Amino acid sequence: MQIIVKKPNEQEIAEMQKKPVWGSDDSEFDWYYDSEETCLLIEGEVEVRHTGGKVNITAGDLVIFPKGLSCVWKVTKPVSKYYEFK
Repeated sequence: MQIIVKKPNEQEIAEMQKKPVWGSDDSEFDWYYDSEETCLLIEGEVEVRHTGGKVNITAGDLVIFPKGLSCVWKVTKPVSKYYEFK
């Protein structure tokens, strides 16, 4: 399973800014995606480890997590993000 990380275009940013916001202080936790999530990091840094490796995400990244992904989130700088589950 592949995590997609990219820099969003203006339309993607505008659409994500209409979504709810989630945040977390420095922490580490297991997570399972029972549906696909698209998120846009507003601030912070996260390392996501999964069977296929690891992905580093920073403020400004648009990320798509696939349905069925099991991973570990390590928040290294307090994070907030817009998010949407599909």
